[in-house]
Amino acid sequence: MADTQTHADRQIHSEPSAVTADEGDVLVKGPDAVDVALTAEAAEETSNRLLEQAMKARGQRLMKDYPHRAQ
Repeated sequence: MADTQTHADRQIHSEPSAVTADEGDVLVKGPDAVDVALTAEAAEETSNRLLEQAMKARGQRLMKDYPHRAQ
């Protein structure tokens, strides 16, 4: 079962969305009420943005316990 957390009035889901290609479009479903159809181009750009921000979020989690100073 997927883990769901709440942060700043929004739910944070640990379950990834289901993604399928259908007749040239990309369908994204779940978790929760996510149900989106995108063009292939919009899906590709969304994928790039998600990957970039996922890596940024991982870095934030890794660095949160390390004291560091601005230089």
